Amino acid sequence: MARILLVEDEEKLARFVELELLHEGYQVDKAFDGRTGLDMAEGGGFDLVLLDIMLPGLNGIEVLRRLRRTSQMPVIMLTARDAVMDKVTGLDMGADDYITKPFSIEELLARIRAALRKQGSQKKEEALLTCADLTVDVSRHRVTRGGKEIELTSREFSLLQVFAENKTIVLTRDQLLEKVWGYEYMGETNVVDVYVRYLRGKMDDPFDQKLLHTVRGVGYVLRDDA
Repeated sequence: MARILLVEDEEKLARFVELELLHEGYQVDKAFDGRTGLDMAEGGGFDLVLLDIMLPGLNGIEVLRRLRRTSQMPVIMLTARDAVMDKVTGLDMGADDYITKPFSIEELLARIRAALRKQGSQKKEEALLTCADLTVDVSRHRVTRGGKEIELTSREFSLLQVFAENKTIVLTRDQLLEKVWGYEYMGETNVVDVYVRYLRGKMDDPFDQKLLHTVRGVGYVLRDDA
């Protein structure tokens, strides 16, 4: 059964929701502030996050924004705020659904089931990313080309995954920095070029066909030009 992270500072409400989820067979972990919730979510192992907006430490919108740098796990926002713009902001930041307090537990459970079904379908579709004879197995963190396994570091794999998910789309250095290194990266600006060179040395140079191309003055793109 799915493991759910509940980030909610109202402890009585959190306990009530936890008991209902446990009754349905879900595994439940709780956090009562935004920073703890973010740390737990980024630690992995969860299938879905129930995230309140009004949280101490970091509010739910900021938690969601940071989480979306590295994870696409389903997030359902829980909040007493029902203004249209609050909903729009949450959804634009990457929330999968939005439910306003007070809510019925039956509705919450139905939304959880829907989000988990959608995530399951997406995982099946996205588990294998391909370009020509290159295969990126996201779930197994494994890359092969022409049947030969290619050993990549965690950062190299993340960069290749972004390229594979955006196959044929030219990505700028700023876009790659944001997707792979995060908004707050303050290191050398040429780090993208360095890691592209690493990738090419492992997945392109040993083969006749080149897949990772430079678009002069713009950025890089993964494509099959054959």
